[in-house]
Amino acid sequence: MKAMTNEEQNGRQIIPLKEGWKFTRHSLEEPEPVQGSRVHLDESGWETVRVPHDWAIAGPFHPDHDVHVNSVMEDGIHDNITHVGRTGALPIVGIGWYRLHIIIPEAWRGRLITVEFDGVMSNSTVYMNGTECGSWPYGYTSFTFDLTEHVTFGGENVLAVQVCSLPSSSRWYPGAGIYRQVRLVVKSPVHVAPWGTYITASDISEQCASIRVRTNVAGSSDSAAKVELITQLLNPEGILCAQATSVQEVCAHAEFEQHLTVKRPALWGTAHPRLYKAVSTVLLDGVEVDQYETPFGIRTISFDAKEGFRLNGEYMKLKGVCLHHDLGPLGAAVHVRAMERQLELMKEMGCNAIRMSHNPPAPELLDLCDAMGLLVIDEAFDEWGVGKVENGYHRLFKDWAEQDLRAMISRDRNHPSIIMWSIGNEMREQRLESGAITTAFLTGIVHDADPTRPVTAGFSMSDDAIENGLAAAVDIPGWNYKPHRYEEYHLHHPDWIMYGSETASTVSSRGVYHLPAVEDIPVEPKSDLQASSYDLSAPPWGTTPDQEFMAQEDLPYMLGEFVWTGFDYLGEPTPYRKEWPSRSSYFGIMDLCGLPKDRYYLYQSQWSSKPVLHLLPHWNWEGHECREIPVVCYTSYQAAELFLNGASLGIRRKSASSQPERYRLRWNAVPYEPGCLRVVAYDENEAPAMTHEVRTAGAPASVQLEADRNVIRADGEDLSFVTVSIVDEQGILCPRANHPVSFCLEGPGEIVAVDNGDPTSTTSFSAMSISTFSGKCLVIVRSRAGEAGSIVVYANSNLLHMGKTVISLL
Repeated sequence: MKAMTNEEQNGRQIIPLKEGWKFTRHSLEEPEPVQGSRVHLDESGWETVRVPHDWAIAGPFHPDHDVHVNSVMEDGIHDNITHVGRTGALPIVGIGWYRLHIIIPEAWRGRLITVEFDGVMSNSTVYMNGTECGSWPYGYTSFTFDLTEHVTFGGENVLAVQVCSLPSSSRWYPGAGIYRQVRLVVKSPVHVAPWGTYITASDISEQCASIRVRTNVAGSSDSAAKVELITQLLNPEGILCAQATSVQEVCAHAEFEQHLTVKRPALWGTAHPRLYKAVSTVLLDGVEVDQYETPFGIRTISFDAKEGFRLNGEYMKLKGVCLHHDLGPLGAAVHVRAMERQLELMKEMGCNAIRMSHNPPAPELLDLCDAMGLLVIDEAFDEWGVGKVENGYHRLFKDWAEQDLRAMISRDRNHPSIIMWSIGNEMREQRLESGAITTAFLTGIVHDADPTRPVTAGFSMSDDAIENGLAAAVDIPGWNYKPHRYEEYHLHHPDWIMYGSETASTVSSRGVYHLPAVEDIPVEPKSDLQASSYDLSAPPWGTTPDQEFMAQEDLPYMLGEFVWTGFDYLGEPTPYRKEWPSRSSYFGIMDLCGLPKDRYYLYQSQWSSKPVLHLLPHWNWEGHECREIPVVCYTSYQAAELFLNGASLGIRRKSASSQPERYRLRWNAVPYEPGCLRVVAYDENEAPAMTHEVRTAGAPASVQLEADRNVIRADGEDLSFVTVSIVDEQGILCPRANHPVSFCLEGPGEIVAVDNGDPTSTTSFSAMSISTFSGKCLVIVRSRAGEAGSIVVYANSNLLHMGKTVISLL
């Protein structure tokens, strides 16, 4: 039972509701479902869980979970087929109940008691002491409900949430349950409304910037009272740099608009993501009753049909990736460190932009993008009124689209990282003449809610979208998988601003190499249900990365691209829709663990400013001594020479005239013999600049552990991602090892998940052992709150030397 405190009686209290929730779930078909809203209920058989919580991620995996029978027009499949693993083959379907017992002090009587949810998946209904307080069906938008009238002050209260996850409601793994943060907010009846500030900057120069702050102050006084709003702006160092005061008479609500000037503004940018803070203080008849803080940034964005995108006046190509919201083996539940790690890995690759596909993200992810200098397309919907799956958003669109869209924008509009609002992805309305009406309707809502950013959408049926007027109804049309059409579109619509909203869809499995290494569309399933890491395979609608590189490089008017996808994600196991076991995607530049595939270095060689040299494949081809193996080099240099056991196999140079040699160097027929492949890159002066080696590994000898961080916070939230490798006696990775590895831990921490990046693995993410895939796997460790010391992680595989690593807690 959670007891609330009496602190800050005249201010706002924000109380995370994280620990102590009781949870149970049952099937949709159960004739007498649990009545979890009742105040008095036997919870002895319920689980105790912490929120954020994803009830499905522990599994088990099974092909019968949420089987889809439908067409996929977006993929060129017009006949109904049976999809296995479409939503990750995990048990998302059912009704879940969450209950939290809360003691609310008598001293809070007269104050407003609200609850804020960052997202509940999905069809949620909230109860306080048995009374329904509201419902919110869309799992991705944030919402708040007033509990005040139903609270028992000075006693125990039961907050209950029902969640109903329907079958065939998503095209990928959505998660299930209260998967984002929940807060109890206690405040004065006169207060800044939830997400009630809107801050914009204009007339920005080196000398000053004009800041407009619009603040929605809500009130519940029976008679008008004098409400004073003081807005203070703090610079990135936390020093007061501007202040404004306004006074109004308030009964129900008031809109304040204040204009301030910031001298010598520190601009937010990708290299220097400087953030300001607005502190809004509300006084009622001279007494402070509320304070609300809003981070924001000062920056300019511009888009031009000829000159592309500029941030703070500087030309910039968008080098972006699309991200689904799941965190691999951690599921959909929010873990800030896991999101931060994903963004760090993308930045290291040279990525500067994220498309939130295809839904509003967790607010923490936008906070991280603000802090790390990543640009964002914030996206609202994957469906409008015409459905893609049986129980998708089309059921809600008519009644909820405007409310959900405004909820996303009002929550997110102060984030400087956001440069565009996307109203949808691959909508089936592209094929309808009426589609332009819906597009204009949603575009109008966005322009009203935030006219400072352009509206976009991702169009896959480009000819239909153009003919039916959808493309013209947004500010910036985004093209999904059309690099070969960019010049044509620009020729016919020279005033349109355009970009690749979804690109490549190349598929690969980390460390798996199929021969021959040729471009292919994997229509027939491979026997191992994997995709080759030669990075030449894509579904019918997709391309290799090279085609998009070439289009973006040659066409400066294109804003840039957003690759599908930065990371593998749960569900949508293209190209193996009908085969089992296959339960996660192959599209990622990184696998489900966050381990880089070869393609990572291809993008890094084109997007980053650092020197890059990467050689593939591995060099363990036992039984292929007479076979010729294609060898490929991804590099930022223009030329490289390959050596096999010291003998030169020739120099290859990049060629601007042909696509494959423009971005990768290739030796097509290297006769396999065990030993050492070494590549030497040459700079513009033909001098050796960098080397990379791939060696034949001997017999597996040891388990090797490497933590991404060996020091983490002792807050019960921080994570360390430990990569586990099977190596030979010389410490060389054994690239074909698939050894079972078991884990144990000593100290103030816990193992929260394991994975190996294999899209066909059916081992539970909550297991304490897993087999390596292409020689590697991952174990994720979390600290325990308030406990100092060290965590020791052990990894054991039969007949191999045990691996060990130490993680210190601060």
